[in-house]
Amino acid sequence: MSSASPRGHLPQRDRRTGGTMSLPEIVSRARWRAAREELLVKEKAVTRARDALHAERRRLPMVAIDREYVFEGGDGKVTLLDLFEGRQQLVVHHFAFAPEWDAGCRCCSAFLDQIGHLAHLHARGTTFAAVSRAPYRRILPFKARMGWILPWYSSYHSDFGEDFEASLVHGGERVERPGLSCFLRNGDRVFHTYSTYGRGLDGLGSTTSLLDLTALGRQEEWEEPEGRASALGAPVGSEHIRYHDEYDD
Repeated sequence: MSSASPRGHLPQRDRRTGGTMSLPEIVSRARWRAAREELLVKEKAVTRARDALHAERRRLPMVAIDREYVFEGGDGKVTLLDLFEGRQQLVVHHFAFAPEWDAGCRCCSAFLDQIGHLAHLHARGTTFAAVSRAPYRRILPFKARMGWILPWYSSYHSDFGEDFEASLVHGGERVERPGLSCFLRNGDRVFHTYSTYGRGLDGLGSTTSLLDLTALGRQEEWEEPEGRASALGAPVGSEHIRYHDEYDD
């Protein structure tokens, strides 16, 4: 005898709460295919809308960074320009880690756990780095505990977190919040192009999702505004995707 309910739903015991949760309806392959194709139409509409949104983001104006920021990393004191590591773009993860904390934010840690091999970002002239207000001496043991090898800097000696709204005063108390900020370099001049915080990080972490936040985007020929990435000398087109150990950088 089938254990399915008369409506075609299979009840399942939730091991966390002990209650019963409702699973998807059980149907034939033909009905599943019809429902899937109906959803696909909506998914493609979302993809087109998302592409248009990314293009609108790339058309945002940018702000020149005239203030000097000092960070501390594995090589000692460095500047914001140094964080680019010679590349054209920089994506900074505002990792919530207050100076008095012994460990970093759990949500920020989960975000960093999903960051893949950085070679694909580097091939698009983009550097990824985490920045926290905690002193580097606190960051280093936690970074080792988590097993991360990506660049992570302390902004303890500067107002970087405050200026880019990752560290705020709310209700009389200082609050750290996760975020991402994107920067573009033209020679020795640095420009701020985009920032997002909190729920804005949902769904991010892959190479393409991070590039979509930047002024140069994925650097593929179909992207708008037309010609921006190629005009800046960035590698254009999906044919530049390689195995991570085949890039020159």
